[in-house]
Amino acid sequence: MTLFGFLILLLIAAICGGIGQSIAGYNIGGCLVSIIVGFIGAYIGLSIVEKFDLPHFFTIDIQGKPFPVIWAILGSAIFTLIVALLRRIFTGRV
Repeated sequence: MTLFGFLILLLIAAICGGIGQSIAGYNIGGCLVSIIVGFIGAYIGLSIVEKFDLPHFFTIDIQGKPFPVIWAILGSAIFTLIVALLRRIFTGRV
């Protein structure tokens, strides 16, 4: 993968992570955190797809590397909700 392809992949992951955080209604951090949340969301989304045998749809192919956009957004929202719940439990805020 070239540098340009990697930067595009990071941009798409950041957008997916940001949308997932917006859906969850909780902001974990800035742009770098959105990229990380986007990649973790893609992993969680693909795990859900494989476990329940769901279809792969709206996958963007970046220089031979598929990135599941919809599943990354849903996985990002799930991950953000889990982090928000854990923060509230461990900080004592209800």
